[in-house]
Amino acid sequence: MIESKDLLKYIEVPSAYQSKAIPNGDGFTFISNVNGIPHVWKADLNEETALWGEYPDRVLDVYHSPKGDQAVIGIDNKGDEKQQFYLQAVGSKQIEELVYHPESFHKFGGWSPDGKKISFSSNRRHPGYFDIFIQDVNTKEEQTVFEFDGICEPIGWLTTGEGILVSIDQTNIEKELHLLDLKTGTLSLIGEAGKLAYYGDVQLTKDHKNGYLLTNLGTETTYVGCFSFDALNQIDKLFHIEQWDIEELKLSPEENQLAFTVNEGGYSNLMIFDLDSKQEKSISKIPKGVIESISWMNQNQLLLTLKTATMPGDIWLYDIQLEALTRLTTISQQKEIESQWVEPSLRTFESFDGLKVPYFLYHKGETKGKPAVVYVHGGPESQIRPTYNPVIQYLVEKDFAVIAPNVRGSKGYGRSYIKLDDAEKRMDAVKDLTWLTKDLHSSLGIDQGNIGVIGRSYGGFMVLASLTHYPDVWKAGVNIVGISHFTSFLQNTGPWRRHLRECEYGSLAENKAFFDEISPLHRAKDIEAPLLVFHGRNDTRVPVSEAEQLVEGMKKRGQSVEFTVFEDEGHQTERLENVITMHGESVRFFEKHLT
Repeated sequence: MIESKDLLKYIEVPSAYQSKAIPNGDGFTFISNVNGIPHVWKADLNEETALWGEYPDRVLDVYHSPKGDQAVIGIDNKGDEKQQFYLQAVGSKQIEELVYHPESFHKFGGWSPDGKKISFSSNRRHPGYFDIFIQDVNTKEEQTVFEFDGICEPIGWLTTGEGILVSIDQTNIEKELHLLDLKTGTLSLIGEAGKLAYYGDVQLTKDHKNGYLLTNLGTETTYVGCFSFDALNQIDKLFHIEQWDIEELKLSPEENQLAFTVNEGGYSNLMIFDLDSKQEKSISKIPKGVIESISWMNQNQLLLTLKTATMPGDIWLYDIQLEALTRLTTISQQKEIESQWVEPSLRTFESFDGLKVPYFLYHKGETKGKPAVVYVHGGPESQIRPTYNPVIQYLVEKDFAVIAPNVRGSKGYGRSYIKLDDAEKRMDAVKDLTWLTKDLHSSLGIDQGNIGVIGRSYGGFMVLASLTHYPDVWKAGVNIVGISHFTSFLQNTGPWRRHLRECEYGSLAENKAFFDEISPLHRAKDIEAPLLVFHGRNDTRVPVSEAEQLVEGMKKRGQSVEFTVFEDEGHQTERLENVITMHGESVRFFEKHLT
């Protein structure tokens, strides 16, 4: 039997992620929580690794200047996600305030080609509106270059320095892409007018003639497209796998190759596309998992972050000429316990309406008669993928089966699939979970009367909706920063998020009666299973009031509910001591109530 100290070993496993090559050097940075909170670390190809600076709180991202001599560090305050920008010179551990307006959010838009300015957007003028600013990093002088009554962000400078690429959110999954002329202030649309689509990962050539990007314009899934500055509205398809999304795109230094990842049912496939021969090549030597943060160290070497179910996250280097893969960091390596971790199998089940729904199954030995936990992802326009999760791995070691489904509404399976739970189709996704439990019993012999459910954010809503609409199906539930009523959520969430969330959930103007009908808050009296609830006090996405109003009513009725508020966290749970509390209590909760 595993003791509490062994559970801590699972929880305390650190990881390395968000790898970025430093321009004009042989080093790279990454973010790691190895010291208990995400901070920036630096390493070189000789595997020398050190903490890069001194940071007051959680680091969200690092943005290197074109020369690689300095970087902007994005940091928030106690999980509030209100990113502020600090300047750090290479070789110095000290940072200085660069963009500091703690009441506001800031989205970084890149360095100017000469490395003298940065662009960013912020909601300083109005909580729901993001305007675009330019700042001189030496004088700190700011200039507003574009005002917009909605959500927009700069995503890069033109190579001439005379314009900025601007992404404007249209819905929760679709955007418009524009070129902002800094001299005239005019916008020029990239892509076809009047057609909703996703646009991202724009890569521009140095000669200011062409651009490459990812889009799903006119298709179900994202593909690699190309446009010319002489014909911004025409996007030509370079490479497309109709079944799967292409997720990340990087143009090589000599501009003759594109590196990109393909999301194949949750697993990443790294590919290289030769722009001269128009031929693609799949890199097969990388362990099966999820690849993120690809960047070119030089013309022949690719830096990447790799995560698998049995490797929480480290930085790797792939040499294209040598066809060799090298692990550069071993931060997540845990020789004492990693042999106990398991890789999942990818399966599908047929839901109530015949829809095929994929899920990952984690288990050891026979599944017949086992208790199980269903792990529901957030979003909902997200996707659970086969990466390390301490709760999943520990429960498997304790002889539970753990199931991680991508119910309707998940991304990664095309635009039609992601829209299957929109607005008043919301409860169809909850039905998916119930039909999943039936399949687990019929196909795997799982004990159908001994199944728990856990989820974060929208996944927390799915937990509450499952417990209230299908109370006889579930034995226990864990709700982490979940929504208890869409009306109060939309009224109280950040104004910058409301429109996009209404595109997914339905609107206060048109769907309030439906929100009342399905509300876990209104139906909480029907909950039969014990419930464990966690929330961050500084959550700017799902306010802590969503948990408080639910728990208050349940306690008054004498229902079984436990509640923890993390005073120094927001929507995510990042600080090690809080992660230990949350994961530890979740595991013990399931051990107690699922027998």
